[in-house]
Amino acid sequence: MIGKKIRLERIIDRNSGRTVIIPMDHGVTVGPIPGLEDMRTAISKVVAGGANAILMHKGSVRAGHRGTGKDVGLIIHISASTSLSPDPNAKQLVCTVEEAIKLGADAVSIHINLGAETDAEMLRQLGYVAERCLQWQMPLVAMMYTRGPKIKNEFDVNNVKHAARVAAELGADIVKCVYTGTVESFREVVTGCPAPVVIAGGPKMESDEEIFKMVESALKAGAAGVSIGRNAFQHEKPDRMVAALSKMVHQNASIEEATETLKG
Repeated sequence: MIGKKIRLERIIDRNSGRTVIIPMDHGVTVGPIPGLEDMRTAISKVVAGGANAILMHKGSVRAGHRGTGKDVGLIIHISASTSLSPDPNAKQLVCTVEEAIKLGADAVSIHINLGAETDAEMLRQLGYVAERCLQWQMPLVAMMYTRGPKIKNEFDVNNVKHAARVAAELGADIVKCVYTGTVESFREVVTGCPAPVVIAGGPKMESDEEIFKMVESALKAGAAGVSIGRNAFQHEKPDRMVAALSKMVHQNASIEEATETLKG
């Protein structure tokens, strides 16, 4: 498993054992939203702030996503759907592990919506991708959400910890899921998941303090880091926001210290 271990060290800090991932795959789902119109500029800012890894679709990589700045881990997202679809919750594979290897990926990610009408197909995809990742020693990030007709509350701890456990049992190396609202409830998610768990940032929040409170609580519960997109790249100062998040994740900085970092 040496290949997978080496690749994981490119996206997880060796000293803290945690990671700051900035997902930038939103263009497929909802189009060129503010902050991602110019991908090179957006990437440069979050990398300057100290992101451990960026996450995007294969086309952005092929277009030449880098060229300057310091190195950063690359996670290629291999499943997708769009908001224009009759069922946006139905994710389909749009890239292979082998293709991601050719594009220089350090990991691949896949999105699963448990509770959706097509969750059986998405679980099949997860199992298949996990097998290919094992074959090629490629780390697998599983984005696990509970969305669909049977799901009354996607933030319910029983739903979230079930989804996280599914990902780990089917072969994920890192699990991404929503924060459940309290340290106590999210600790249940972390305790019940054998793989490292990172929290999703979700929709753009009203204040910086709100973001920092969520991150602080998740870390206290045992989270292995964050995977925050819109609340980072849509911030008026993306580089400083990522720097503040990195300080919390890797140095256990307080909300006050993170706020000072954000102010520069």
